[in-house]
Amino acid sequence: MKMITQPLILVVSVAAALALSACNKTNDTGSTSGMPPSAMTAPSTAPAPPAMTPTQADTSGAVSVTSVDVGKSVDSSSNRVTGAGSSFAPKDNIYASVVTNGSGPAKLDARWTFQDGQVVHEDSKTINASGEQATSFKIDKPDGFPAGNYKVEISLNGSMVSSKDFSVQ
Repeated sequence: MKMITQPLILVVSVAAALALSACNKTNDTGSTSGMPPSAMTAPSTAPAPPAMTPTQADTSGAVSVTSVDVGKSVDSSSNRVTGAGSSFAPKDNIYASVVTNGSGPAKLDARWTFQDGQVVHEDSKTINASGEQATSFKIDKPDGFPAGNYKVEISLNGSMVSSKDFSVQ
C-alpha cells in the first residue's frame, strides 16, 4: 500500500508544480498570465480639473434665466423692476424684468397675452451676457388696457422658461 501512495503523491506534486509554473509563464505579449495585457493594466485616473473661483463660476457656461418680475417701473441703471406687483391700472406701464446668469449671446423673447390667448405684444432682445444681468420689457397703452387677466411668457433661445400672470383692474 505504501508503494501506491508514493507515486500518487509524486504525480500530484508534479501536476501542482506544472500548474503553478504555468501561472508565471511569460507569453509573447509580455503578460505574466493568460490574461491579455489590457486586462492587466491598472486603470488610469486623470487628475481632477482645477476648482473654479466664484468669479469663474458666475461668468462661465450657458445663459440661464434666474428670475422674472413684473411691476410698474424699472430702475434705469439696473433694468430691475421696482415695486413688483401683479395688479395694474388700465393706463399703467407694465414692465417685465428678466434676470439672466452665464456668459455668451442669447435671445430673450417676451410674449404678452390677454386672458383669451390674444397676443397683446411680442418683443425680442439679443443679449451678450457676462455674469448676472437684467433685461427689461415693457407694454403700455395710452388709452388703457381692458380689465382682465394677462400673462407674460419669457423664452430663452426659443424655449419658454418662465411666465408671470397679472391682472388689470
